[in-house]
Amino acid sequence: MFGKLLMSSMILGALAVPQLAMAQIKIGVVASASGPTSVVGISQKNTAALLPKTMGGLAVEYIVLDDASDSTQTVQLFKKLISDDHVDAIIGPSGSPNAVGVIQFAAEAHTPVLAPVGTTAVVLPMDDVKKWIFKTTQNDDLIAAALVEHMQKTGIKTVGVFAANDPYGQGWVKTFAGLTDKAGIKTIGTEYFQRTDTSVTAQSLKLLAANPDAILVAAAGGPTVLPETTLVDQGYRGKIYQTHGAATPDFLRLGGRKVEGTILAASLMLVMDDISDSVPSKKVAAEYIAAYTKMYGVAPATFGANVFDGGLLLSAAVSIALQAGKPGTIAFRDALRTALEQTHEIVGPQGVYNMSAADHSGFDTRGRVLLVVKGGTWHLLQ
Repeated sequence: MFGKLLMSSMILGALAVPQLAMAQIKIGVVASASGPTSVVGISQKNTAALLPKTMGGLAVEYIVLDDASDSTQTVQLFKKLISDDHVDAIIGPSGSPNAVGVIQFAAEAHTPVLAPVGTTAVVLPMDDVKKWIFKTTQNDDLIAAALVEHMQKTGIKTVGVFAANDPYGQGWVKTFAGLTDKAGIKTIGTEYFQRTDTSVTAQSLKLLAANPDAILVAAAGGPTVLPETTLVDQGYRGKIYQTHGAATPDFLRLGGRKVEGTILAASLMLVMDDISDSVPSKKVAAEYIAAYTKMYGVAPATFGANVFDGGLLLSAAVSIALQAGKPGTIAFRDALRTALEQTHEIVGPQGVYNMSAADHSGFDTRGRVLLVVKGGTWHLLQ
């Protein structure tokens, strides 16, 4: 009798193991922790260690990979995560061009992607392919509106644009032009540069010749510095604006005195001491910064919060999706995507999310602040 009971227990135990394994949630994280985009990707890869350990009562396994800032590697890693690891969702990649290149694969596999990138091209215009991508940064128009409003208030009549020749920069040129036209601000010069350029002298001289009242630099990460410092070296004395892509410690460190006076709209994380305790995101941001600093000895770049927010959004959506299917199934991933579209008042370090079928970013102005570089650091621009 004992032998039969023991055998029955062994069989039940053996059956339980794969069932538990199936129940475990798998999430891929792809970040550019090396290469040209590492100024963005390092804090994103590091943040993976701070993501929720359980979602909906189930353990979460994170598969964290570095694409070395290479779009081709990004595609290969996404294919691996989808086909070999059978992940339920992916957070990443770090770069806008990298993200644009994987949209189709995510859609074909019915795998939701939380993309911590700047370009709105991954979610707009919305269609049956892009509906699988959710963006954990403010859309360009939300940030650009704050900059254009400041330009109007300070009497800017003409502007030049210095943009990275990639989806991020190209998207900004289009969005910014629409807003400046409505505001009666004339764009009198637009120049492009490559992320890997070591000199942008020729483009800078063309913009200086046009003599605009202000110049917007539209780039992300390390490439934000060279255009601005080159303009300053060549004698430009007008106002210089940057997008939230410049919100990094390296921008301040590498730019030094040459980026003093730069104006940008970005995350409240950069000026926590100046933010009212009544702002919903301040508490969450403080907790994230404290946890990251304790683990790594330095404060995170705001880009790391894009990944942290991805974990918060998925955690809320998983609880709903589990009612429709088990992890590892198409039914679960379909339900997860639908649940993400129903995100309501999820508070992250950078703002509050309210998503819908038409809006896969979901930010409003509660997470956006206007900043100026002064004394080598960020200050809230009142």
